[in-house]
Amino acid sequence: MNRTMMTATNTLNQLQSKIDQIGNNIANADTTAYKKTQTSFNDLLTQSFNNQPSETKEKGRLTTPGIRQGTGAMISQSQLVLSQGALKTTDRNLDAAFTRDDQFFTVSVQDDNGINTRLTRDGAFYLSPNANDQMMLVTSAGHKVLDENGEPILVEGNIKDIKISENGLLMVDTEEYGEKSFGLGIVSVKKPQFLDRLGGNLLGLPKNFNALGVTEDDIMTALTGDSRNRAAVRQGSLESSNVDLSKEMTDLINVQRSYQFQSRAVTMADQMSGLVNGIR
Repeated sequence: MNRTMMTATNTLNQLQSKIDQIGNNIANADTTAYKKTQTSFNDLLTQSFNNQPSETKEKGRLTTPGIRQGTGAMISQSQLVLSQGALKTTDRNLDAAFTRDDQFFTVSVQDDNGINTRLTRDGAFYLSPNANDQMMLVTSAGHKVLDENGEPILVEGNIKDIKISENGLLMVDTEEYGEKSFGLGIVSVKKPQFLDRLGGNLLGLPKNFNALGVTEDDIMTALTGDSRNRAAVRQGSLESSNVDLSKEMTDLINVQRSYQFQSRAVTMADQMSGLVNGIR
């Protein structure tokens, strides 16, 4: 294949992935506690050709000798950015937001792979009735919120008041049973680069621990017992996404411009091939 066309098409494919990533960030700008993704590029294989074998003829040259031909660019890294989003006051008892950027709630999610524990920072909780006349704490998507022991949080009786403490204790006051407390399942993530984005504002642990050379304890720590005092939860608030729309739009314009340049390179390579084929 023509080198110019090959280089351009390689880069076009990667630029499209970057556009998709920016579009996903923009689409989730209003999603509660959404964390943006950033990507960076790197050069693909570069070949060097020595077309100046005589160094004596290159005296005074300031640039590097030889010709370097690249084969395009590729996305070298796609990084989850966990920076803290702005907090919005809702004054709703079942809304909770973290004030530290490394902490997550644990929820139970049932999918094609069975029932698994996932992580989320979306603290818009609700009480959903179940078949046993109990109320279950769930997320806005209906996923079960887990306690510090990995069990669903179930409440019985007529609820009078609900409080969520700074260290993540859910205290429910009912007419029949008085006040009962539940420790919300909270983890502190130490190595977010190993988390998998699963959609639905959820994150999960990788499946290939051995290949990555890490364990679950290396990636995150459950805040239980004395370590629960490290939890930083604010009741009556929700976290906004950390997407900066102005930056995303600027990046989108720049990437689209690069996409146009690469498309033009393909067109020019095709035109040059047509000229060569037309020579008699």
